[in-house]
Amino acid sequence: MHQTTALLIELGAIILALGLLSRLAGRIGFSPIPLYLLAGLAFGRGGIRPLGASEGFVATGAEVGVVLLLLLLGLEYTPAELVRSLRTQFPSGAVDFVLNALPGLVAAALLGWGTVAGVALAGVTWVSSSGIIAKVLGDLGRLGAVETPAVLGVLVIEDLAMAVYLPLLTALQAGLSLSAGGLTLLVALVTVTGVLYVALRHGRLISRAVSSDNPERMLLVVLGLTLSFAGIAQELNVSAAVGAFLIGIALSDEVAEDARALLSPLRDLFAAVFFVFFGLSTDPASVPPVLGPAVALAGVTTLTKVATGWYAARRAGAGSAARWRAGGTLVARGEFSIVIAGLAVSAEPRVGPLATAYVLVLVVLGPLAARWTEPLARRVTRRAAAPVRAPAAPAVEHADTV
Repeated sequence: MHQTTALLIELGAIILALGLLSRLAGRIGFSPIPLYLLAGLAFGRGGIRPLGASEGFVATGAEVGVVLLLLLLGLEYTPAELVRSLRTQFPSGAVDFVLNALPGLVAAALLGWGTVAGVALAGVTWVSSSGIIAKVLGDLGRLGAVETPAVLGVLVIEDLAMAVYLPLLTALQAGLSLSAGGLTLLVALVTVTGVLYVALRHGRLISRAVSSDNPERMLLVVLGLTLSFAGIAQELNVSAAVGAFLIGIALSDEVAEDARALLSPLRDLFAAVFFVFFGLSTDPASVPPVLGPAVALAGVTTLTKVATGWYAARRAGAGSAARWRAGGTLVARGEFSIVIAGLAVSAEPRVGPLATAYVLVLVVLGPLAARWTEPLARRVTRRAAAPVRAPAAPAVEHADTV
């Protein structure tokens, strides 16, 4: 009885604190993710008061949070949109990978870390935060802007690439042999291809089977289907997150809209728990030593993401101002970076503190970059284009003539 009471008190305090932090973030115009991470750091290992009774529940809730984050992201896209984005934005996705994964790989090598840490850190620096970027686009009124399709195309390619990347990271973390790792990757590719094929050909049948006029029934069916498929995907080493993303893609039309409305509050709750849990599992004393590398890495990858967005918008035919806006919009990192770090910490614990500090920096910098990159670029361009005035000729003194 005492343990149940302690669980309820701790869980209630956590959720209440998350609500207050979310309200504070809304007032200052920032994403609440850095505040959730800081709260986790404050009450985790080595924090002010470590949580004990609710730790198991929070860990399970964090897993559900990842699944719901990716399910809701998949619901944003239809299979046709995914195929179209892959065809038109593939070069932009390749540039995005090279420019943004390479800094993480190089940083891990400079720090003297191993292969698993290098691959994990490359993923942390590569993938932008779809959740934060979607919120920023809505807040700035850019959902219908000319550069937004290019931004979304890059995000879609990153999200689909996770279907290959996450199984690869899992195989490396588990220390599987080359043949076993190749088999894991093959299973992942076959699973993803099969689900995409079913979604393209028979998505309407799946949506019709899930559809219901009763919100309670639809919520239970969609949530149960997602959790079950995420578990099966995890068993196949595809990653539960990618499994949830594929279920979201398979649902379309009105079913996707209804499911989004029903599951968004649950997504927000459990996603907040996920970020808190990552903070709880990170020792605050381990963050200051990596703050310098995190800030340096954030500076480099801010420039590379701006270059990525500029290139993607240019390929889409957008003008100069839209190109800079696209670049600034892609700067934010968030949920996927933390998911990747969470997978890697068991094999390389040093990735966790660096990823936490890195995400904290870019979660704050991301919305600012989205807002100010284009005005700053315009100001710099005007100064560079301003004509240089020739210095005035010195006055010549003439001697008086007699």
